[in-house]
Parts: sequence; structure tokens; C-alpha cells
Amino acid sequence: MAQPGRPPAAVGHSGQNGAGEQRYTNGPVQNSLVHSSQMSDGQGYSSAVPGLYSHQVPAKVPLQPSSGQYNFGGSQNVSPLSNQRSGQTINRPSMGHTSVVPLQHASSGPQMLPPSQNSAAVPSSSSSFVPGAHNAALSNWQYDQTPMSQPTGSQTHHFAHIAGTASTHPSLSLSGSTNPPTSHQYTVSPGGPPLQNSYMKPGSVPAPVNRPLASVFPPARSPPGPPPVGGPTLVRPSAPPVGPPPTSSVPHPPLNSASNHEATTFPSPAPQNLNLGRSIGYSYPTLPPAYQSASSPGAPGMQSSPLQYPAGSQSFPQPALGGNHLTASMGRLSLQPEGLRPINLLQERNILPVTPLQAPVPNLHEEIQKLNCNPELFRCTLTNIPQTQALLNKAKLPLGLLLHPFKDLSQLPVVTSSTIVRCRSCRTYINPFVSFLDQRRWKCNLCYRVNDVPEEFMYNPVTRVYGEPHKRPEVQNATIEFMAPSEYMLRPPQPPVYLFVFDVSHNAIETGYLNTVCKTLLDNLDLLPGNTRTKIGFITFDSTIHFYSLQEGLSQPQMLIVSDIEDVFIPMPENLLVNLNENKELIQDLLRTLPQMFTKSLETQSALGPALQAAFKLMSPTGGRISVFQTQLPSLGVGALKSREEPNQRAAAKDIHLTPSTDFYKKLALDCSGQQVAVDLFLLSGQYSDLASLGCISRYSAGSVYYYQSYHHQHNPVQVEKLQKELKRYVTRKIGFEAVMRIRCTKGLSIHTFHGNFFVRSTDLLSLPNVNPDAGYAVQMSVEESLTDMPVVSFQSALLYTSSKGERRIRVHTMCLPVVTTLSDVYLGADVQAITGLLANMAVDRSVSASLSDARDALVNAVIDSLSAYRSLVLSIQQPGLMAPYSLRLFPLHVLALLKQKAFQTGTNIRLDERIFTMCQVKNQPLIYLMLMTHPNLYRVDNLTDEGALNINDRTIPQPPILQLSVEKLSRDGAYLMDAGSVMFMWVGKNCGQNFISQVLGVPSYASIPQNMTHLPELETAESIRTIAFISWLREQRPFFPILYIIRDEGPLKSSFLQNMIEDRTESALSYYEFLLHIQQQVNK
Repeated sequence: MAQPGRPPAAVGHSGQNGAGEQRYTNGPVQNSLVHSSQMSDGQGYSSAVPGLYSHQVPAKVPLQPSSGQYNFGGSQNVSPLSNQRSGQTINRPSMGHTSVVPLQHASSGPQMLPPSQNSAAVPSSSSSFVPGAHNAALSNWQYDQTPMSQPTGSQTHHFAHIAGTASTHPSLSLSGSTNPPTSHQYTVSPGGPPLQNSYMKPGSVPAPVNRPLASVFPPARSPPGPPPVGGPTLVRPSAPPVGPPPTSSVPHPPLNSASNHEATTFPSPAPQNLNLGRSIGYSYPTLPPAYQSASSPGAPGMQSSPLQYPAGSQSFPQPALGGNHLTASMGRLSLQPEGLRPINLLQERNILPVTPLQAPVPNLHEEIQKLNCNPELFRCTLTNIPQTQALLNKAKLPLGLLLHPFKDLSQLPVVTSSTIVRCRSCRTYINPFVSFLDQRRWKCNLCYRVNDVPEEFMYNPVTRVYGEPHKRPEVQNATIEFMAPSEYMLRPPQPPVYLFVFDVSHNAIETGYLNTVCKTLLDNLDLLPGNTRTKIGFITFDSTIHFYSLQEGLSQPQMLIVSDIEDVFIPMPENLLVNLNENKELIQDLLRTLPQMFTKSLETQSALGPALQAAFKLMSPTGGRISVFQTQLPSLGVGALKSREEPNQRAAAKDIHLTPSTDFYKKLALDCSGQQVAVDLFLLSGQYSDLASLGCISRYSAGSVYYYQSYHHQHNPVQVEKLQKELKRYVTRKIGFEAVMRIRCTKGLSIHTFHGNFFVRSTDLLSLPNVNPDAGYAVQMSVEESLTDMPVVSFQSALLYTSSKGERRIRVHTMCLPVVTTLSDVYLGADVQAITGLLANMAVDRSVSASLSDARDALVNAVIDSLSAYRSLVLSIQQPGLMAPYSLRLFPLHVLALLKQKAFQTGTNIRLDERIFTMCQVKNQPLIYLMLMTHPNLYRVDNLTDEGALNINDRTIPQPPILQLSVEKLSRDGAYLMDAGSVMFMWVGKNCGQNFISQVLGVPSYASIPQNMTHLPELETAESIRTIAFISWLREQRPFFPILYIIRDEGPLKSSFLQNMIEDRTESALSYYEFLLHIQQQVNK
């Protein structure tokens, strides 16, 4: 029904560079809602896989900052901020405190934090990532809360002083916590029914007999509405607070940080005499019948099944959010969950699944789980969260999140509304895991504050019904995007601005890269994300800097040369960045002539630093993206570098140069970040270029690094196709400008280290001048306060950005996971891929801060410590061999794969820049791609069939089983495809069938296979069609273009192929079986 006084708003769907979206508005709608399931177009060869969620997963990003004045990007232990004025100390009472603690707001000035006092550390191996393994010097590698020491930006939170009894509690550092205490008084109320008896999947097993709580719901109080998500009930005050939240006295962060939204948390006015019940029982006022028969939330396009809530005085049959006692109850039935089945790794060799490994499903009620966030976007290393830090320490496993927040999605619900509903206390966005106390009140699932439901939120644009706030899209989708109103902007949204900076020295022209880049830009100029405001500009450099005036009215572009590289200035700045649509002919003319302009240049010097300074000055007024192409070591002006690579010492773990040789690029990147400018680096070089130093320009400005080793258009033609395909994806994919991202979590959990390409503006706010759909991030977490009485916890990431169309948007992902109290349940919920991804990020940081050998030792000790804890604390019967829970059966294999990866392997065959680039990928790749580069997939392809094949867009995609990475699995009678993420190998055995050789490879005999074959001919045979369809399908699922090398049994590339056989011995690494024997020896000590 239409409501008076509510203006109608457009409902429809729109795509931002290809993303199918469902638009929802507040208020009556005139047209029926359209569900868009269009596939992403305009994304080059990397279109999204059909369906709401494809079968991949997220992951993380760049390197540990070097010591020095700044320590903002890469991976950071986040501490409160650098502009300290007074030595105030923040203390936080434990959640278990039972006395009344009055809270008062302190001044908004910055605070000094004492080191955290961790008394729960458990001794461990000498070099490890776990607590107790290292002294303070390496404390940022521990899983638990770590001391904060480095300044990280400008403080934006209001923290509260704790008075009274809190002074007896040990000081805890507020590292990254997004839930500052609010001004409420907490008291203990009597208990309710024990939730542990109902928080399980129905029909699974009988409830365990635990100590009962002698309390029931008051009679005649029915508990209607969607289920609450744990935590204490906050009773509303008799007189609700009136007026807006108090404003912050902290200076605004620069530009569009929306400090009063994603950049600042506002405590609400303090309602008096609030009672926060510590019990886990709930009683709700009776609601109208229509609300009691609420159907459960479901994703758009899904049928929602009704949840039945009985009335009267029965106890509330809450869906099983948590799985605390699943293992114990199953034990009484002499059953054991598959994830805990002990496996003797030395005996069971064939443990690799034949299909891609899927993320474990959290032990939640199915009605809750079907609303949970897609693991490709948001994933936790432990799907069962330990109740205490002590329990986490015992498990010897890392707790952290891996995110892929801006991933291309085929469907994305978009809400266009003047009101975005958020918790007044912790600023969490309303989501599927909040609980509605009645139609007018909802309880936050992160801080448990009770909030009022705004009037506008009562109308559901999907069903066009008033009075069903729990059915709105915001409460039915764990991933959703909001169109942000004007209060989320500190300035008008910036236009899309793209600046290309080209190295045109003699070395650069010799590689021929400029032809490929200019042609690709010409072909895709109309596909650049943007609108009528899009601007573009070009700079070239050698020993001088060349600008190009594209002023309207000129017959051809005009070159302006600045030879003073010591004090760079911008000539005619108004004509250097021009409107793309109004000046397209001049721009096209420049791109056609650029490759020929410098062909006779003999200038060998490279003034990259001054060129970047010029680009920064040009972009500062607006913000945007700088794409810089470099082919050699910078040799002139600021930022000049000298070679540090000595080929004979590549393997000397303590002598390799993983740290930057100058802080120029890092400081410039931080300046760029402050002006909403990101820098992407394309390095096309056959010589050492000190990527450890150059990479800082991208790492700290939220950019990306691309590396094309030994690029040459004639000597290495296969790289030309790779650059062309990846550049097309790069220039046409969607982009977000002037973005900030915050990750929030349930009270009691805290974030203490971030991994990725960004700058940390405050304790938990990531500054992302650009955000792209191919970037991943990771965070480490700790359990700061016991999660007692919490059946579940939630995590939420919010990304505020400006789209290329000039819209301010907020993309929100929310994930809910159960809390457990036993060590066996922690192991049961271990996500071995996410654990491996997080450990890889930590190992990169350890390599930079300590040494490569330290990082390798810590990776091995992570396996030893976790399997030792499992053996001594979980296994009831000690057995010979190396025992692991089924959930961790692949852990030793994945860690061995990491040790053999280019980032961490020893030996002299890895170039330093290649090692650094692989480390950049570890820190910047979503998890699905990181795992593929770490542990490749091996398939036999000479016998592909349609059995079990996928049918996508009228194509039949064979699905051969995945084989173990060992030469044992190879037969000289067959052909095998190894997919290693950024490269593919097809190995053809000597005795491979003639049918495959002629029908797929298109050659008459095995001896006729060329040594440098990199393409399969498209033949009109069933075998060829199947093989090409399978390889094309694999390539389409990633943003980079893997080259395919077809190699004969005795070919020169065979060593590269065998290097990826993780389970076999190499000259510098153990075989998988030898590695298991080493682990067993250490575990049994």
C-alpha cells in the first residue's frame, strides 16, 4: 500500500561496467522489480561465471613496510594514531565484569595505548607464527593480540574513559576494534533457557545434557519475529534519546572519506538506567499476527520457506546458530564428524580431492546459513570461532579473514534509499543476522544495541507491503550495495581520471612494448569506465619529461619538454588532462604516433622518480589512476637506484635484498594516497630493476604491480599476447575511486594486522584511492574478550567508493559464524585453504622483517605445532604414524607447496625481481588465485569425455579429475595439462596416442611437435573442441592471462613443469613423503 508523504523513486537495475544489479528503493514502486541475471560484459576475456556465486574463493595482498618514518601499508600492526597530545590511557573492562561500570565520553583527542598484557601465551617452537614463539621484536607474527608501537595516521574514533571498578582490570590495547564502549550501564540479569540445547541443526543428534539454567520464559509472552543472533538483550529506556548523534571534533580526513560514516564511529547519547542482561534467554512482546507468520529471509530469486514460531509460553525454538556441543553430543552416539576423523598421513597417500576443494560450510542452522556471505567474497580461517584467546592459542592455528570485496558479481542487489539503516552505536549496517525484537526495534549483531526501525524502512519495495522490515533486501542479502546519499560525501564525487606514464628510453623502445600498449588503448578507448566527465592524459620520459597538450582546437598533439628534473613543474596544466569525449580524435592521433616518435632515440637514462612527481602534481587536484610503464632501473634524479642483485647470492637467505633501498617511492605513494591517487606499475624488464623499491609506489597507494620478465616483441613474442590480454582487462574492468573500507566484528573480537595494498588511515580504516575487482585483502584477528554466552559472531566489511559513473556507493558483506568451546570443534571448522593463504601473507612479512629462512622455519612450525596440539590434546588414543584431523589433511601438503613457491624457495634459479613479484601476488591476490599458484591443478587431457561435463552458454566443458602433483601420476602414453594460475603447461608423453597428436595438436607425429609451441590449433574435431573449451574455460575464470606452453617429454621447459610437481623431491626441497617424516619426527619429540 502506498504511504502518504513518501516520494516515489525509480526501481530498476543498472550495471556498473557489467555487474548485473537489482535496484530497490524506499517507497511505492510503479514497475515490477526486475531481477537482472545478465552476464558481465566489457570485461575482456575474464567474464564472470554464470550464476549468483561461482565456485571460487577470496584471498590477500602486498609487502611488509620497511622500517622508517612511515609504517602504513602492506601489513600492519595497527595502533592508535600519531597526533598524540596527552598521555591518556584507555582501559577496557572485561565482558565478564559484573559490577556496574559508568562510562563517560572522553575528549576526542588521541590516546596513548599501553602494551597489551597477554598472559595466555602458550610456549611453542622456536620459529613460528604462534604466541609465545618469539620475543617482542617479532610479536606482529603472533596470532594473539600484539603490542602496538607505531603511529599510523590520524585518530578518528572517540574512545571512552573507564572509571570505577574498571581500574582493576589489566590494560588492553584497542587494536583495530571497531566497537568502542558506549555510555550504558551494564548489570547482570537472571538467566534464561540454555541456548546450547537448541543451537544445533535440527534432527542431527540429541542435545547434550549440560548444566540446566533454571529459568523459563514468562508465560503469555510469545517470541515472534526472526530469530535473534545471540548476545545480551538490551531493554529500551522509558524515554528514548532524542536528537542526532553528537558530532566529532576530530578534523576531517581529506576528501571523500565521509568521516561521519565510514571514517568515524559516533557514540550515541547515553540512555539512562539500561539493563544489559547477561542471560541468554529472550522474551519478546507479542506482535500482530501478520508479523508472527514471517517468512524467513532468502536471496532474491529463491523461494523462502516459512519459519514456524510457536506462541504461548514455550521456550523459543531458535535456529541452531552455533555448534558448540556438536562434537560432544556426537561422541555420545559413538559417531564422529568427518572433519575430525583421524588420518594417518604416512599411510593415506591419495588424499587430494579430484574436484576443486570447496570452503567448509559453517555449522549453522540452514535458514541462517543460506543467508551467509559467499566464501569467494568473505572467508574466515576458522569456521568455528574459539570462545577464548586461550582456546585459540591451544589450537595453534591462525585466526583471520580473507576478503575479495569488489569482486565482479553477476547479480548484486542495489538499494536506492534516502535512509541507510545502521546501528547508532557501532555504525554496523543492518544485515540478515540482526534480530528484530518487534516491528519497530532491531538489535545489532555486533554490539547488541537495540535500535529503532525508521519509518521508511517499514515499506518493502520487493513485496510492496508495509510493516515487514525483516523482509527487505537489506535483511535478506549478506552482500548488498547502497546508493549513498549526500551525507556520505565531503566533496562532489570525482570524475574518472586516467593518466598514462610511458618509459621511452632506448631500452624501452627496443622492447617494442609501446606498440602493444598504444594499440590496446586505441582498441579499448570507448570501453574505459566512465561517463561524460572522463579525463585522460599522457606523459613520456627518458632523461627528460615530455607532456602532451591536447587542447581543443589543435590540429595535432603538442609535445612540451621539461628538462629540469630536479625541480619538476607542470606546463599548461589545464590542457594536459582533457575530456575524453571532447578530444577523442586528438587522443587517438597521439596513440597512433607515440610508438614512432622515439624510434631513433639513443637516450639510455631513466628519470622515473621525477616523472612520477610530475604525474602526482598533475593528478592531485582531482585524484584518479596513474598507470606507469617502466623497463629498467631508474638512473636519474630522485628515486634513482643501483643494482643490488648478485646472481651467485640469490639463495643466501640473509643476503637477498627484499627491503626497499630508498623510502622515496613509499613517501610519494603516501602523498598520492592523501590526494586519492593510486599508481599501478607495469614492469617490463629483462634486467634487475629493484622491484622491492619500485613496488612501494603501488603497495601504499592501493595500486597493483604487473611484471613481464624479459618482455620483447620479437625475442619473447608470447609475452606480447599476455600483455595485450591483461591490459585489455585492466583498462576495461570496473573501478572504484576515492574509496575507504572498514571491517567490523562482534564485540570481543579485534583486528590487529592488515595485509594488502592500501594505507591505514586510522586504527581500522583502509584508504583505497582506487579499488579494483581483482584485489584481495587479509586481516589477522584475536579474541580480545571471552565470547561467553555468544552462540555466534559476525563480521562485516563496508566499502565506500565512487563509481566510474560518479555515484557514491557502499558495498557491504556480512558473515556469521558459530562460537565453540572445545578444541576438537575448532579443528573441525578449520579452513585449510584460508589458513594457508593467511600464513603465506604472514610469511612474506617475516621474510622482509627477519629473513627468508625465518619465514620458511615458521611455515614448517605452523604445521608441527598444530598437529602436535591435535595429537596431545584431542586424540584420545595415541596411534603410530602422523595423525591429522580430516579437516587439516592437506595442511602439510599446502605448506610444502608454499616452501616450493618462488616467493619462499631456496636455490639460485630465482631472480630477485621474480621473487619480489611473487610476494606481491601473495599479498594482493584473492585466495582462489593464490592457491592455484601455490598448488597447481594437474589433469589428464588426452582422454577428455563429456561425462560429468558442465554446460555453459551452449558450450560443453569437460571436467577431468585433478591428479596428484607427482611424476608417479604421469604416463608416457598420455598428455597432461598443469594449470599453475599464471602459466599452463601441456606435457605430451613420448608414447602419446596418435589420435591426440593429430586431432588436438594438429601435427602428424610426436617428433613434429614444435619446441616453442604455445597455441593449440582450432580443428574441427571433437577432441580439439573439448580440449580448447576446457583450457578457455580455465582462462576465463581469472583476471590474468596464463600462457600455455606445450612441451615434449625431453623439451627444455620440462624442468619448469617438473618444478611444480610438489610431491616430488627437487635439488633444494624435500619430497612430500620426506616432509611428512620430518613433521612426524618433530611432533613425536
